[in-house]
Amino acid sequence: MPWRRTAVLGLTVLILTLGGSNSPPSHPTAPVSPVLLAVRHPAPTTPPTTPSPAPSASVPAPAVTAGTGPAGSLRTTGSAAVALTFDDGPWDDTPAVLDLLAQYHIKATFCMIGRQVAAHAALVRRMVAEGHTLCNHTWSHDEMLRTRPADRINAELQRTNDAIHAVVPGAAIGYFRAPGGNFSPQLVSTAAGMGMTSIYWSVDPQDWRGPGVQSIITNVLTNTRPGSIVLLHDGAGPQTVTALRTILPNLASRYTLTALPDPDSHGNA
Repeated sequence: MPWRRTAVLGLTVLILTLGGSNSPPSHPTAPVSPVLLAVRHPAPTTPPTTPSPAPSASVPAPAVTAGTGPAGSLRTTGSAAVALTFDDGPWDDTPAVLDLLAQYHIKATFCMIGRQVAAHAALVRRMVAEGHTLCNHTWSHDEMLRTRPADRINAELQRTNDAIHAVVPGAAIGYFRAPGGNFSPQLVSTAAGMGMTSIYWSVDPQDWRGPGVQSIITNVLTNTRPGSIVLLHDGAGPQTVTALRTILPNLASRYTLTALPDPDSHGNA
């Protein structure tokens, strides 16, 4: 009967299929379960959109333990106080930064590029008048300065100090920061010979990259500890200024914020 022939033929085909070649099929013979696919190839994880919460004021963060940075530069304040430092100015955003610092009665340290000082002399005078600390950030922001000859290194630092003193005669310039934090023993030694302590940092939100206001806020509030030196930029653009509206009152409620003091008043913690 026809149905019997059909059944026999079907059974024969099945036997031939099962007993055929041992090589694996080039395509699966049945759909793979979505669950198995998920196990074999899990979907990539994405960072949460909600920022990490700031440390609670009632639970103090642990103190920074590493006191020194590259080539013996200062990484911490040497006390429980937190220092805010601003690089690469004076610049267009410096007035807004100074306004916010004045609003919250906070002193900071400004690491200035010498070639920009004369064009922003009024801002330098304002920094001194409002009690902020001055820091030499070289004349031209040469990130490879540590590889230059000694006379070039001396010229970069001395020319910057001269430019600052032309605007604010007699002002103390107690600190030096190498561009990019690229310190070397020679840079640290040269700065020390001019009466300047070299400073690094312990918190860096890389605001100069423009990572977004919330990224800057979260980075600073999450990573700041007693003794931190926080690196920011008054020439990075409006994101930093906007972020400071949240950062300054938050940090001021949890820490003593201070400009870096006279280097003679502390050790290299």
